[in-house]
This record gives sequence, structure tokens and C-alpha cells, in this order.
Amino acid sequence: MAWQKKDPHVWGEVLIQPGQELDAEVPISESYCGRKVSFPVHIKRGPAPGPTVFVTAAVHGDELNGTAAIRSLIFDPDVQLRCGTLILVPVVNVLGFETHSRYLPDRRDLNRCFPGSANGSQASRLARVVFDEIVGRSDFGIDLHTAAIRRTNFPNVRGDLGNANVRQLAEAFGCDILVDEIGPEGSFRRSATDAGCPTIILEAGEVWKMEQPIVDVTRRGIKNVLQHLEMLGGVRQSRLQFNVVEKTQWIRADHAGFVEFHCELGSRVREGQNLATITTILGRNPVTLVAPMDSIVLGLTTLPVTTPGEPICHLGQVRFQPAMLRTAVIRLSDAA
Repeated sequence: MAWQKKDPHVWGEVLIQPGQELDAEVPISESYCGRKVSFPVHIKRGPAPGPTVFVTAAVHGDELNGTAAIRSLIFDPDVQLRCGTLILVPVVNVLGFETHSRYLPDRRDLNRCFPGSANGSQASRLARVVFDEIVGRSDFGIDLHTAAIRRTNFPNVRGDLGNANVRQLAEAFGCDILVDEIGPEGSFRRSATDAGCPTIILEAGEVWKMEQPIVDVTRRGIKNVLQHLEMLGGVRQSRLQFNVVEKTQWIRADHAGFVEFHCELGSRVREGQNLATITTILGRNPVTLVAPMDSIVLGLTTLPVTTPGEPICHLGQVRFQPAMLRTAVIRLSDAA
């Protein structure tokens, strides 16, 4: 897909001068009353030329950890760009955000509608605006997500690690866990990368929450990327090794009942190791779920009860060293 790239410093009739920053509004739709609907953007421009990086959150309207991280960056005194431009979008899906919903009012998942169409559905039109106004001004991108409702994710960065630029961004972010996947068709990161704007996502935490440890991990990772691109001064908190996940699998319940976990988020588990035990309401008929492979626990359900088919534990397959402890846990503070 090709389009004429927009100037990252011109928003409407306003030109952002070197060293300046600005709040802007990007129109996306109209309300039933005919009023304009837009999403807010904050743009920081460094004093010297350099790359343009976007950071977006709440593509799913109920995923707020990324929103909190971006809000904190807007007022962070340490985010004084040496060069380049930073585009911060704390809420992309403002229509879902207003109703505390993952989806848009037309019930579509915005993260399956990119790059969108100016003449399509409500979701497709919003995706097109985001693509033109944000991706179309940028050289690199970071998109912030959480787990879906009633689940939680240990911080992990995802992207097409076969793309050298994507891999550099993913490694620079600083999370211990990198998941090598291009993303579903229509997803923001996949479409942006295909269009020539290498993009990664962070998956961390739960919906409807602003979890300070997750916010801290996110903010630190974004700064790491800006330092890697030489847009920001300071010492990057780099890593020499990463757990690269090439295969993921949800372990699902076959029986209903109460769930007792034997693992934690970030746990490293071995093939055959117990993950959780499910018992009836009276504590009878225990059934234990075991790990089908050596893996890291990427996500867990947050519900203490389950029914057949519901996801319990999300595993990412990795290759462990023989001496590594079976029950080792990656600390959240190590995630970035």
C-alpha cells in the first residue's frame, strides 16, 4: 500500500517548530447530533531532524495501562528530545473508550480493520484515519495493549522478528520476553509494518486498570526505544539475552469448577509440570492441567472459576538451559 507521507510537524493549520510541542485533535467521525468526534494527540518535536515515532494506546477502548503510560510521558521532564518527533496518542478508540468497551459501537474490533477504508464501515473509516494521520507521518511505531477481559498478561513485546527493524525495536524496548509473530491480518502492527513503518506491540496487564508496575515498565521501555534511536539522551537499560517465543498455546479447561493455580505470570515451566487444578464446587474430582511443553507463562485467567473450553493459562514455548530452575519466575521489574 502506498500513500504520500504527511509532514509530522503540520497539524491542521499549525506548524510545530523545532523544540516545540503541541496538543492536537484528529477528527474521526460524527455523533448522532452531528458533532465532530476526534481523538487527542500530543506531539513533541526535537531541535534537530530525526525519525518520527508514534506511540498509541487503547486501540481496544478498555485497555488503559498504555493510556496511563502515555499520559505520564507527556509531562515527563526527562523526555526532552534531542532530535526527531514523538507522536503520542493515549486513546485511539475513543468511541469504545467512552463506553468502557473493547469494541466500536458497530461491534467491530478495530485491531482487525487496518489499514481501513475511507468509504467502509465505521471501524474501517476510523482505521483509515489512524493509518493516514499517525502511521502516515511515522518511521517507527509502538502500540500498547493489555490482555482481554478476565485475563492478564505478563509484559511481553510482540512483532515480526524476521524484520530487522522490528527486531531492533523489540530488543531495545527491554522486555525479557519477545514473541515472534507478525500479528493477525488487519492488526495495527502488521499493517503498519507492511506499509513500511516497523511497529511492535506491548502486551501487559489487565483491562479497565491502570497498574502502576505495568505503567512503569511501559514508560521505561518507550524511553529505551527513543534512546536506541538516539532521539533521547541517557543510558538505555539494555539486555544481552531474551526469551524468544515462536509458538504460543492456550491451555483450556475440560471441566467446570474452581481453579487453583500452581504457576505464576512469568513462571518458567517444564513439559509435564502442573499448571492448575480444577475441582467441583464441593472440592471433589480434581483434574490437573499440565504443561505440554517447556514454556513461559505469558497469561492467566483472572477468574477463580471456569467452564469447559475457557482459557486458563497462556504458554509461550522457549528453549531453556538444563541448569535453569523449573520454578524460576521472571520478576515484573525485570520486564523492561
